[in-house]
Amino acid sequence: MTVQTERPPSGPAEVLKADGGGSGGPRKQARARAGTLAPYLLLLPAVAATVLLLGWPLLKDGLLSFQNLNMGQLIQHVTEWNGFDNYQEVLTSSDFWRVTGRSIVFTLVNAVLIMVIGTLVGLLLARLGKRMRVLLLVGLVLAWAMPVVAATTVYQWLFAERFGVVNWVLDKLGWHSMADYSWTGSQMSTFFVVTVLIVWMSIPFVAINLYAATTTIPKELYEAASLDGAGPWKSFLSVTLPYLRPFLYATTFLEIIWVFKAFVQVFTINGGGPDRLTEILPVYAYIEGVGNQHFGMGAAIAVLTILILLVLTAYYLRIVLKQEEDEL
Repeated sequence: MTVQTERPPSGPAEVLKADGGGSGGPRKQARARAGTLAPYLLLLPAVAATVLLLGWPLLKDGLLSFQNLNMGQLIQHVTEWNGFDNYQEVLTSSDFWRVTGRSIVFTLVNAVLIMVIGTLVGLLLARLGKRMRVLLLVGLVLAWAMPVVAATTVYQWLFAERFGVVNWVLDKLGWHSMADYSWTGSQMSTFFVVTVLIVWMSIPFVAINLYAATTTIPKELYEAASLDGAGPWKSFLSVTLPYLRPFLYATTFLEIIWVFKAFVQVFTINGGGPDRLTEILPVYAYIEGVGNQHFGMGAAIAVLTILILLVLTAYYLRIVLKQEEDEL
């Protein structure tokens, strides 16, 4: 005699499997689908703002670069297409290539100074005591938070010809010929003032971020290096620098972009003068477009400026990626 101890299922097995054990199956699928779409939905406002604030002006600038637009056409609302004439005129102009070379040299000099001094200040922050570190951080943040136009105006006062603080200090130190020196009277002196301004404004970003990066380095690595007989310099090369290398690559990339488009500092200090000898590409595009009221020409220069910046950054990223592959 057989005794049945388990109750058989009330329905076919295939029906139960298809049902998924109840009504939870479709709900779980809906939740999974919503979870997959959630990141894209969160990115949607940022993408929309980028397209609206950056993509649309770039598109309009690109269309304008193929037009012959001056004040007459602008007032009459006349659209006169001239094809690649603006680009041909710009690319065959010796002034454009002269300004391009000047812009590249200007960017490289500033980027090197910013990264070297900013790295040294960041390493100094890591070694200072708490009070001195807080004091230096406050000073860096204040310098970083100052608006660009305000900072440029302060530097105009500092380097003023007759009542500037810099000339007064140099005169008191014995350089009496600098009492009435015009810092914006020559190309090199004007670039010197602009470079000091840009480096001063950029150092806080590099220093603070580098100090934050040093806090992530395990202290056990320094202890192991000291046990192996490594001094401060060798510890920096074998421990600190490998950890900071990705940060230095990314920061250098950002600084190159920021310096290359430093329109406000150059234009506010001396308007690209004297005799247009300190113009960089953004200033050159503004003067040719807005100053000379040849807006199509200015738009073409702006487009070429973006392309040159893309080439520089692509070359830099290629070097970075190649070095990372070699390390692997």
